[in-house]
Amino acid sequence: MKKNNLILYGGLLALGLVAPFIFPAFKVQLSILCVLIVLAITWNIQGGEMGYNSFGNILFYGLGMYLCASVQVGMFFPLAEWTESGGEKTFVHTPVQFFQGIAAGLVVAAVIPAIVAGLIGYSILGLRGHYFAIGTLGLGVAAGEISGGIEIIGAGQGFTTPPFPNVGSLEARGEFFYYCSFVALVLTFIAVKSIYSTRFKLVLNAIRDNEDKAEAMGIQTMKYKIIGWMISAFFCGLAGGIMGGLVGYIDSTDVAFDGREMGVFMVLMAILGGKGTLWGPVIGATIFHIFKEGFWTFFLGWQYVALGVLIVVIVIYFPEGIMGWLREKYPERFGEVIDDVDRKAQVELK
Repeated sequence: MKKNNLILYGGLLALGLVAPFIFPAFKVQLSILCVLIVLAITWNIQGGEMGYNSFGNILFYGLGMYLCASVQVGMFFPLAEWTESGGEKTFVHTPVQFFQGIAAGLVVAAVIPAIVAGLIGYSILGLRGHYFAIGTLGLGVAAGEISGGIEIIGAGQGFTTPPFPNVGSLEARGEFFYYCSFVALVLTFIAVKSIYSTRFKLVLNAIRDNEDKAEAMGIQTMKYKIIGWMISAFFCGLAGGIMGGLVGYIDSTDVAFDGREMGVFMVLMAILGGKGTLWGPVIGATIFHIFKEGFWTFFLGWQYVALGVLIVVIVIYFPEGIMGWLREKYPERFGEVIDDVDRKAQVELK
């Protein structure tokens, strides 16, 4: 690894570790930012590297949310009684039970969605183009409606997650969930970066560029598509489990399987930063979150209008995202050599 990269990664890691102490009033917002970056990075595996624009990752996010909370409660108390009205007041976790439960819950929240992705992958990933996008959109809608009718997880009244135990200072809850989300972000980034440095990324790009030719060359495209989706599902489920504990309440359609907002946000953040790149989703999610929180704070009531304008601006002025625009504007900084003839030709075209 180059020295400059080591300095960059070391600096970002150090900043992430001290962020809740530098910005103590924004622990929740920083935690949500980490979760959004994870979702953008994982969506980019399909939408950016593989060329399969999915609206179905919300399925794994919501599934992880419910699984983590259910395991955390079910390990120590009757789940059906907990989800009845006032059940969370009747049964109280000790600090040891809370932390053991959430640790086990996060493991389940990551593993089970990955298995689900593998099981449904053979059918849904057989679709292409807009058929795939519509099919995955239906997955999220169906999951929200189904979970809203399951009594043991709260059905329509929702699911209150175990409250954080009274240990230490009042700031302990915010710091705990921030570091959970930050660790999830670091693990996701390391895993995806490692994958992108292998043949796996080249195969995904081959599928994106021309899947039929990739198959003709002997590449088992379905296997790689399913593996890519399982990787996304793993980290989406993990992010969902953390988010459920952070929010404290799970609703089937407005929180867990909220395809209208969170499902669209995943796509928008990756496109804003530049899909098909490593850092694009990170940059896109950061800018998007700051923009969204700013409008939610200062222009409440106009926030959705602002998001609509942002979508239009992205599509018209940044079709390749911020990273794509920077690569075109400053190609030499991305390792691309442009001689005087090419530079003159670009100027004439403009």
